[in-house]
Amino acid sequence: MEIRVLRYFLTVAREGSITAAANSLHLTQPTLSRQLQDLEKELGQKLLIRGKYKVSLTPEGMMLRKRAEEIVTMVEKTEAEFQSISNIIQGDIYIGCGETDSMKHIAKVMKEIQTQYPEIKFHIYSGNAEDVTEKLDKGLLDFGVLIQPIDLSKYDNITLPDKDVWGIIARNDSPISGKKLASLDDLTGAPLIASRQMSKKYSADSGFLDWFGEEFEKLNIVATYNLVYNAAIMVEAGMGYAVTLDKLINTTNSNLCFRPLSPRLESGLDIVWKKYQVFSPAAKLFLEKLQQHFS
Repeated sequence: MEIRVLRYFLTVAREGSITAAANSLHLTQPTLSRQLQDLEKELGQKLLIRGKYKVSLTPEGMMLRKRAEEIVTMVEKTEAEFQSISNIIQGDIYIGCGETDSMKHIAKVMKEIQTQYPEIKFHIYSGNAEDVTEKLDKGLLDFGVLIQPIDLSKYDNITLPDKDVWGIIARNDSPISGKKLASLDDLTGAPLIASRQMSKKYSADSGFLDWFGEEFEKLNIVATYNLVYNAAIMVEAGMGYAVTLDKLINTTNSNLCFRPLSPRLESGLDIVWKKYQVFSPAAKLFLEKLQQHFS
C-alpha cells in the first residue's frame, strides 16, 4: 500500500463522494476511481459501497480507515521529526491526557518552552487511560498524563506532586447538595454514573474497593463514562450522581455542585513515556524540562 493512496482513500471516506474527493485532491474522477479499485484488489476486499451520489464504507473499509489514519499520522509525525533536526529546536510534541486539574502544571512547562522555542508546537489528545496508552504504544503520542492506577511495566514515568480528590457531581436540588461531604450512606443504593476507576478491574488499586467495602458489589451503576463533560450532562438530566475528580467541571452559577467523598479518597498522577523511546529534539527538550520541574 502506498501512503499516497491511503490519503486518497481517507479523503473519499471524509467527503463521502468520489467526485468531491477528486476535486479536493485535484485529480480526475476516473484516476481516483482507478486508484481505489487497485487498492481493493491489493487488499482483496471491497472497501466502498458506491451509490449514485455518494459512497459509504463497508466494514472492511471502516477497518482500513482506522488503520490508515494511524499510518498517515505516524508518517507525518516521522517526517516532522526529521525536518526538525537542525540547530534550531522546532517540531511537534504529542501528548495524551486523562482529565485532571493537574494538567495546569504541565501547561506551565509547555508555556515556558513555547516562550523560549516558538517553533515548537504542542498537540493534545484527551481520552481515558485505554485511549491514551493505545496511542502511546503505537508511537502516535510522545507522552501520556494518566491518573493512577497505571501499569508502568512498559513505561518510564514522573509522578506529579499533586493528588486529585474524588467526589460526586450532583444537582443542586438533590439531597446531597445540602451536605458538605458525600458519605457511603449517601451513595448506597443511589443511581451512580461511574468512571473507569470504579470498574472491577481497577477498583482495588484506585481505592474504591476499600472505600465502598461490602457495598461495592451492590452499587446501582446506571451509566458509565470516560469523559466527565458527558457525565455532567447526564447528572443535569437527572440520571444520578457522577463519581469523578474535583475541579473538572465548573459548577459556579450552574445547576450542579461537587461534594468530596468522606472518608477522603485521592488518586496520584504520572507523566509516562515508552521505555527506550527515541525522542525528537523537541520532545527530548520537553522531557528535560519536565524532569527539572518535577523530579
